[in-house]
Amino acid sequence: MFYYEVDNEIQLKLITQNDAEEIFAFIDRSRSYLRGWLGWVDNTKTVEDTRAFAAMNLEKFAKREGLDTAIFYKGQFVGKISINTINWSLKKCEIGYFLDEKFQGEGIMTRAVKGIIDIAFHEYKLQKVEIHAAVDNKKSRHIAERLSFMHEGTIRQAEWLYDHYVDHAVYGLMAEDWVGEDK
Repeated sequence: MFYYEVDNEIQLKLITQNDAEEIFAFIDRSRSYLRGWLGWVDNTKTVEDTRAFAAMNLEKFAKREGLDTAIFYKGQFVGKISINTINWSLKKCEIGYFLDEKFQGEGIMTRAVKGIIDIAFHEYKLQKVEIHAAVDNKKSRHIAERLSFMHEGTIRQAEWLYDHYVDHAVYGLMAEDWVGEDK
């Protein structure tokens, strides 16, 4: 199983079907918040939906097409961060993440994103990491900006969220521009 220690407080662990109950419970109690930015929330109605999603992502991991991890902060599940897609012909990936509202503002997600970037560049040997965030999702956009991603443009009406379209700001970071903790 995949496990990555970001630092002494934060660990990333490959999500398996055994994690479905804990993750579903988090999604269920955080629905109104998550619906603001994530289009899949209403399709996650049961633990079985979460278990099926975990199984699909385990297949993607086995094929080296993605990496779906749980974020643990001081041993507690607080969110998810994933390499959602890997384009091997272009040697790039897109990452996505969400964090429990109660743990925001502590630098947890910034450190988790640093960890997933290190994995993308050092483990997978990719050339580029992208973040696509809703234009109004200031917190996600600030993480990209804080970590020196370049704003590469905006995709208009990039996603349908329940009853409206949202535009996405697209950020990119090249491997040669990344200065991780170990450099």
